[in-house]
Amino acid sequence: MKKIVILTGAGMSVESGLKTFRDADGLWEEYPVAQVATHEGWEADPTLVTNFYNMLRKKCWGVKPNEGHRLVAELEKHYNVTVVTQNVDNLHEQAGSTHVIHLHGELMKVCSSRNVDDPRYIQQLTPDNCEVEPGTKAGDGSLLRPYIVFFGEAVPNIEVAAEEAMTADIFVVIGTSLNVYPAAGLIHYVTPGKPIYLIDPNRINAGPGVTQIQKGASEGMRELFDILVKKG
Repeated sequence: MKKIVILTGAGMSVESGLKTFRDADGLWEEYPVAQVATHEGWEADPTLVTNFYNMLRKKCWGVKPNEGHRLVAELEKHYNVTVVTQNVDNLHEQAGSTHVIHLHGELMKVCSSRNVDDPRYIQQLTPDNCEVEPGTKAGDGSLLRPYIVFFGEAVPNIEVAAEEAMTADIFVVIGTSLNVYPAAGLIHYVTPGKPIYLIDPNRINAGPGVTQIQKGASEGMRELFDILVKKG
């Protein structure tokens, strides 16, 4: 079975009702990055940061996967599929994707602020218990913080994602401008000559050998699904 690796960004979830961070009306227009998405911001005001992510979680529980998410999951019937996502939502999992690598963390989890990746202190939140009271402690006595890769922090799963990209028979990019590193660099790990598809409504110069489908996530995935499954 051929292997497809799919890199997804914020544009993947827009049709589900989640704002992107970087667009003109995105979340960074409302909330300064330095205050809510950096280690320095966390150290300065953990209550503000905790409440910001509580707000994001409440928004997230109200949204559903869109057709693009569902078609990505549907590909598993025909290919060995790995999803590498820059998104912190869990819409790929909700849609049925079984192998998802989160590069920038997971909104629905919290962790130790002393050792973010210590699995003993990572907690999964639920829809009826998705708010963290500011000041709540993790099992190691440090403050519970969002399980999010803040700006300036290392991206722990990037090496795993790069290994997946190197073994891909087909590489697909959906809903990302390829401006955010290190995720944008994954395209360079794909073996030369392997097909690369890019789905995004905006024209993106991704270099030679990349076939762009200039549509949104759902419409673009319908077209790609026809190429990979019905014609492939």
